[in-house]
Amino acid sequence: MRVLVGADEQAWGGLIPTIRQLLPDVEFVASVGHAVDSLAGFDALVPGMCRVDAPLLATADRLKLIQQVGVGLEGVDIAAAKKAGIMVANVPSDHSGNADSVAELGIWMMIGLARRHQEIAPCLAQQQLGQPIGMGLMGKTVGLVGLGGIGKALAKRLAPFGMRMIGVKREADEAFAREHQLDWVGSISQLPQLLAQSDFVLLSLPHNVATHQIIDAAALAQMKSTSFLINLGRGGLIDKAAFLSALEHKTLAGAGLDVFWQEPPDPHDAVFQYNVIATPHIGGVTDISLAGNIKGVCDNLRRLRDGDAVIDRWA
Repeated sequence: MRVLVGADEQAWGGLIPTIRQLLPDVEFVASVGHAVDSLAGFDALVPGMCRVDAPLLATADRLKLIQQVGVGLEGVDIAAAKKAGIMVANVPSDHSGNADSVAELGIWMMIGLARRHQEIAPCLAQQQLGQPIGMGLMGKTVGLVGLGGIGKALAKRLAPFGMRMIGVKREADEAFAREHQLDWVGSISQLPQLLAQSDFVLLSLPHNVATHQIIDAAALAQMKSTSFLINLGRGGLIDKAAFLSALEHKTLAGAGLDVFWQEPPDPHDAVFQYNVIATPHIGGVTDISLAGNIKGVCDNLRRLRDGDAVIDRWA
């Protein structure tokens, strides 16, 4: 069995060499960068961040499975794959430990922004003790936009900080709010109220037609000038031009970004000029989540190899 991986050999912390060891009788071929030109001659594809559209699927001659290493399937034309008889699967974040790892990164960004991360090194260099004066999290309001695996992992970890938590999801859910210690959980139509009340807004939504640029100029205008925006979902959730304008005019205090409009981002992108904590899409890149994702991917590839029923579209 031959498997094409839409990433270079050392991507995702060396995942490809690891899965080769676990499935030594399966041939894994790494692509160049994060692009795939042809699926001919492969039984399965691990797409990563490469786009899998109908023209690419048309090059497949024996492909049976598209198995994502993680959750994100927004780059895969699932309808076209199904039409071609190709199964599509991922590894749900709450099964792999991915959600826990992403939540930890989000909280690290919150603390860094609250403690004025950009000023710490200069204060040390200038031998200034007791500076900068940071913001405490206790008593502040955090707005969780998206309450799937990552949103729930965030709520679990933020509760002990003594923060007021509010959230929005597809539909208002009082029972969810009670279970996860949120003051309220509204529908996505209540996003303006969440933005107006929050000191920190954390995005953990999938990117699709309904959520594209959900944070636009109007949404940013509803946020406090002292608030911070953290994106743990996908770059397309935010209108980049409006976001840069808000940072430039200081109507937004700062941001945390683990995802970008173009990945990998240009090192000279204007976004890096502002009060932004940026990480190279590493939210789910920890020992725990990598082990969980590897297990999920290998379990399904093993099923495909052995002719067993594949877990199709896990989440």
